[in-house]
Amino acid sequence: MPVEVILPKVDMDMTTGIISKWHVKNGDAVQKGTVLFEMETDKSAIEIEAPAAGTINNLADTGKTIEIGKAVAMIYANGETVQQLKPTAPAPIEKIETTPELVKPITVVANGTGLRATPLARRLARQKNITLNSVSGSGPRGRIVAADIENHNASAAPNLIPLDAMRRTIAQRLTLSKQTIPHFYVSSSCDLTQLLAIRERINAKAPKDADKNSQWKLSINDFIIKAMALALQHVPTANVTYSDAGILQHTCSDVGVAVSVEGGLFTPVLCNAESKSLSQISTEMKDLATRARARKLQPAEYKGGTTTISNLGMYGIEQFTAIINPPQATILAVGAAIEQFVPVNKLPVAKTLMKCTLSCDHRAVDGVVGSALLQAFRRYIEEPVLMLA
Repeated sequence: MPVEVILPKVDMDMTTGIISKWHVKNGDAVQKGTVLFEMETDKSAIEIEAPAAGTINNLADTGKTIEIGKAVAMIYANGETVQQLKPTAPAPIEKIETTPELVKPITVVANGTGLRATPLARRLARQKNITLNSVSGSGPRGRIVAADIENHNASAAPNLIPLDAMRRTIAQRLTLSKQTIPHFYVSSSCDLTQLLAIRERINAKAPKDADKNSQWKLSINDFIIKAMALALQHVPTANVTYSDAGILQHTCSDVGVAVSVEGGLFTPVLCNAESKSLSQISTEMKDLATRARARKLQPAEYKGGTTTISNLGMYGIEQFTAIINPPQATILAVGAAIEQFVPVNKLPVAKTLMKCTLSCDHRAVDGVVGSALLQAFRRYIEEPVLMLA
């Protein structure tokens, strides 16, 4: 009997999936373990292998949402008859007899006004989401012709962009977060003066041919990840997750970092970040970010995490608040490093300040605990030598 190739469940939360690409075509001979297709999840593209050897047929369409467990292809052994899917026959077209006196110019009525348009113009307007009553006709008696549609400025016409798996999951999770998690926020400005000086000295020791993406170059974000990991160790009552059964206390600081990609974002997790050096964090984060943008992360690399860092400083954003990523209890929103004058002993002193806002789940983290966590984070940022110990 032919073997079904089913759409597998690669994530506990999955109910549907999308085939983004087939690596084979109908009639191809495949071996067990041959990569058949890429399955798009909300976070990555997973390669699915053949469960048996034979000839593959009846491939499901790409780009369509399919229920988990459904067959997306069949593999036939030698000698088995391939049963091709029969396409649905088109409905018969009713023939309408016309007489010359019944044939009139096609007219579209909108807002009570008769709009004359050719059939081709109407079809093009539908394809381009253009409303006919917004188009001026250049044909006889103001009739709208195809050229009018082609030349029409459709910038004001809205285009419906279908939701992919990633965007749909982001919408569901963040809506659930705002509806069910009582957020509160605490903010503080961190002085980066010492951190920038130490970072400059460290990066100056890198090979001369190393660019900013090299493993030898540390970013401010690397220090932020390390500082947050150590702060969670310093304030363990903030390194928690809320559940109906009780508060889950975590021993390790597994820090998720929001990475912007086309169409959404991923949050790869650096596990045990408190025990890693800055260079280890830098190397691992560069690798995770690269593979996140290529949608090559494995589920284990973006699951879990005890907190998340969302940094928009590189876009010039001075301050913002972030939505908690369930089931975590905190997320740190990091703004831009801004040079400004600060009064010191009644004299203006130039300093580089970075405003950070911590979002907390009030069910698990009280105001004092959240404040203590942000205070510990600030201490590590402002005294970065503590991170090098």
